[in-house]
Amino acid sequence: MPDSPKPSRRSDIAPFLAMDVLRQSTELERAGRRIVHMELGEPGAPVPQAVRAAAEAALRSGRVGYGEALGDLALRTRIAAHYDKTYGASVAPDRVIVTTGSSGGFLLALTAAFDPGARIAVTAPGYPAYTNILAALGMEAVTLPVGHETRFAPTASALEAAHRQKPLQGALFMSPANPTGAMIPAKELAQICQFCDNAGIVLVSDEIYHGLEYETPARTALSFTSNAIIVNSFSKYYAMTGWRLGWLIAPETLMRPLERLQQSLAICAPTISQKAALSAFDARQELEANRAVYARNRELLINSLPGIGLGDFAPPDGAFYIYTDVSRYTDDSLDFCQKMLMEAGVAATPGIDFDARGGARQVRFSYAGAATEVAEGVERLTEWLRKKG
Repeated sequence: MPDSPKPSRRSDIAPFLAMDVLRQSTELERAGRRIVHMELGEPGAPVPQAVRAAAEAALRSGRVGYGEALGDLALRTRIAAHYDKTYGASVAPDRVIVTTGSSGGFLLALTAAFDPGARIAVTAPGYPAYTNILAALGMEAVTLPVGHETRFAPTASALEAAHRQKPLQGALFMSPANPTGAMIPAKELAQICQFCDNAGIVLVSDEIYHGLEYETPARTALSFTSNAIIVNSFSKYYAMTGWRLGWLIAPETLMRPLERLQQSLAICAPTISQKAALSAFDARQELEANRAVYARNRELLINSLPGIGLGDFAPPDGAFYIYTDVSRYTDDSLDFCQKMLMEAGVAATPGIDFDARGGARQVRFSYAGAATEVAEGVERLTEWLRKKG
């Protein structure tokens, strides 16, 4: 009997622990447990009514077929108009490609812009899928540690130092960031863009949490350079996670390579999602109401966590996460989150998902859920930690 196929070396990547926590918490719920979900960055709000209505109308037409590899022109035009209206940045629709979520966008962008072996700067803590995707594509993630001294945001000087040590081909930064909610200040973002342009480094700017800011509006990298690749999605601000729809804005030189890759890797982004997403830009009232809920959840955590020994964090500028030090209770965040789930019924993500070195003392709490869910999570945490002393 022939041997079973062996997995490839490129598939030997770290698990995405937030998804592992979700699987375990779902299993507990199937067994009858009530679990408070603070592990995923998934909006608790429903999909905007206009989006649902547009999808229903498209389904009633009776045909949901293939679309163009670059995406529906009407949607690409609307995305381009969004940049002009929101940021004052002029973007031609032919620089927009619609993708299967931001995840599909990363695969396209990184494959189109870099060769195997390329060295790409990312932050630690940072989004774990970055390093995993880079590893699977045969690229090297070069981690830039960030901490309280910069409010967890990367700096141009740190990027320059890493490039001077050994040349970089790219930088992949998120603002506002996961897991910290940190936003790169406009002046610093401008300096990062300028350095990348001067050094020949391709900046991939992950702007998936734009729209979810609480004090200062986020700036797009397009305000400072035309050479960056912008990644965004309908998942977070627009509350359309399961629709798997995102977009890229790229320099003209990369558009045909991106189109060729899309043709073979995905054919096109989901067409029903594209038809629905056209209406997302008209749902501002609902979406801002969602943001107001996140803002109240944020304030609840900021005010409550210090009183239970979890107050060592930088208040998040955006997104819907708090990344806090738990070293008062443990130096093993994985074990801490496991016990918190089993004993308190609160699901959260251990910091080692975001930082292999420093994350053992950190936990990420998502406040993307309903206000009642987050409030219950705080009550359960308070009672559980009081028992731990």
